[in-house]
Amino acid sequence: MKTSQRREFLKNSAKVAGGLAALSLGANALFADAQTSKIFFKEGERIPAKGYAAFSKDWKFKPYSFTRHPLGENDVLIEIKYAGICHSDLHTVRGDHSKANYPMVPGHEIAGEVVAVGKKVSKFKVGDYAGVGCMVNSCGECEACKQSKEQYCTNAKTVFTYNSKDVFHNDEITYGGYSNNIVVSEKFAIKVPKNAEFEKVAPLLCAGVTTYSPIKFSKVKKGDKVAVAGVGGLGHMALQYMVALGAEVTCFDIVPSKKEACLKFGAKEFIDVQSEEFKKIANRFDFIISTIPYKYDINDYARMLKFGGEMAIVGLPAPKDFPTFDINAFVWQFRDKKIYASLIGGIKETQEMLDYSVKNKIYPKVEIIPIQKLDEAYEKVAKGEADFRFVIDMKSLD
Repeated sequence: MKTSQRREFLKNSAKVAGGLAALSLGANALFADAQTSKIFFKEGERIPAKGYAAFSKDWKFKPYSFTRHPLGENDVLIEIKYAGICHSDLHTVRGDHSKANYPMVPGHEIAGEVVAVGKKVSKFKVGDYAGVGCMVNSCGECEACKQSKEQYCTNAKTVFTYNSKDVFHNDEITYGGYSNNIVVSEKFAIKVPKNAEFEKVAPLLCAGVTTYSPIKFSKVKKGDKVAVAGVGGLGHMALQYMVALGAEVTCFDIVPSKKEACLKFGAKEFIDVQSEEFKKIANRFDFIISTIPYKYDINDYARMLKFGGEMAIVGLPAPKDFPTFDINAFVWQFRDKKIYASLIGGIKETQEMLDYSVKNKIYPKVEIIPIQKLDEAYEKVAKGEADFRFVIDMKSLD
């Protein structure tokens, strides 16, 4: 394309974007955000995207170009600015929890800017900040969906953000946030206020809601004695939420060097799980949240619960590292203790969590990295060496 033609192309594309709401566009019109986006596509056609993908179970990523489904009338196109690396991404690439579909573009902690909207979209406008978490669609009709518990869709139509069959778009496999854009129903996009610390928002969409949800479910309140088992990407969010609620928080971890950070976040005490002190604790806590992603004994923590205490399990180890649980030992405690599992949170609760987090300045501790350092970041997360959360700056894709 000649220089003069390119200038004319870009100028016309910008005009179309600015007048999208007012114009009736022809089938060949090009549109995208006129100010910052580098995404150009044809109305009604698939949207080009690029990112980094895993091509096998090894944590080795390479550049990958692909396409997203066309922008529907209820969809928004988000230019991704930041994407968090979740511990579950490591398991998904390895195929630990379900079949891995390669090439795989992981990432379900996404923060970006809306650059185009479908004609029936009312929740967003071009230029708004938006987030996408672990889901991009569900049936919307079952009892779970009607209660905004879309992750538990009883019609088995929850579409997860990546490595998931999209039953609403010809069963294509979804691609995640380690990329430059995503197309999603406005119902599954989270509004992000402009005063948010934007580079820290992405991990809230998984780590934030995954811990916020059971803390709310168990009604943690001021004065409660609570504990966090495993203080990593999820655990340090749970710690901050419970401190904000006025609870007295104890942290458990196998890495003693995390003590300083835990106390700085507001924990009352830090206990090394390999210490003799750990083995002696019993009947102390009203609530415990376990984020541990490796093998451990659930009974070690169950014995720590008070009469009527509750324990939420949100960590997702690989099958070879599943935690052990002696149900007989638990039953014979006879103390009305409760242990339950929790999976992320619904869209309504995710929005509630994000609004609460921004209002109270609760954010993850993050290390911003270029996408070219994905392989290195995965190895550090696996070894427990991450400084709580890695976040990819998508400018590095250019």
